[in-house]
Amino acid sequence: MQTGATPVTTYFVFLLIVLSTMAGCSFVQHDTSISVDVIKTSSAVNFHDSSAVKSRILQQFNEWRETPCKIGGLSKHGIDCSGFVYVTFRSKLGCNVPRTTELQVKTGRKVDRNNLRVGDLVFFQTSLFYNHVGIYLGDSEFLHASSSRGVIISNLNETYWKKRYWTARRICR
Repeated sequence: MQTGATPVTTYFVFLLIVLSTMAGCSFVQHDTSISVDVIKTSSAVNFHDSSAVKSRILQQFNEWRETPCKIGGLSKHGIDCSGFVYVTFRSKLGCNVPRTTELQVKTGRKVDRNNLRVGDLVFFQTSLFYNHVGIYLGDSEFLHASSSRGVIISNLNETYWKKRYWTARRICR
């Protein structure tokens, strides 16, 4: 009689562990009809002042540039996309937002791509099961924690991002 797990069982257990650890940043959740509240702090930036918002976001970029991606991370040793949004809004914009993309995409209100403003969250479907989030900077640029290049600025019109663009949310206004 054989004891122990079969290769198929071992594979599925491994896959389940990998998927559950990645859920913090990017697990797909398509029901965006439920709204999640955010809390502004006394140091909140005036979100109607695009230049002030952009200035603070770019300060964050300069402090975190090329910090590597680490699923579930929240430090300069590694951070994931939703964690970077969480830290940026909390530390630079004075607004407490949810930690995961699953909840971030339910925050605020939906915005059409042609009406994006500095500070809006932009979401992408990067695979069948996972999403990605970044912070819009204007002129089709957004700041995010890239899985391959760390914290960087990318362009919505790059082929990769253009094909995967999903939705945008305006929060803290």
